[in-house]
Amino acid sequence: MMMVKSAESVAAPPQELMEAIARLSTQETKEGKLVASGGLAPTAMSSRVRLSAGKLAVLDGPFTETKEVVGGYAVMEFTSREAAVQSAVEFMELHKKHWPGWEGETEVRQILGPDDYTLETGRLQIKVKQQ
Repeated sequence: MMMVKSAESVAAPPQELMEAIARLSTQETKEGKLVASGGLAPTAMSSRVRLSAGKLAVLDGPFTETKEVVGGYAVMEFTSREAAVQSAVEFMELHKKHWPGWEGETEVRQILGPDDYTLETGRLQIKVKQQ
């Protein structure tokens, strides 16, 4: 999974960037890499459900204490970590080219399922996958 994080901006992304992302998404879908993707609503339209000290609390946005938020995501399939990171680099290059001054990051994380965990010595362990 790739998560794009940046400061929450009121400005819409440039049209050129959105068109470049659409072309990249089409290509990656045809290649069987892109499973799902999308942008996320601003925190002003969002809520958080927090568990702290045994109590649940519902917090409505915006979340002003947050410096960076996840603004978009992509679920993708790759044969290696290196290929996933390279894809994230290409995605960020589009931002560099089409949205000068924008700052943010794309975090690349492997999605784990139930078969990726084992219980060893009473502790949950993540199985290491060999590529």
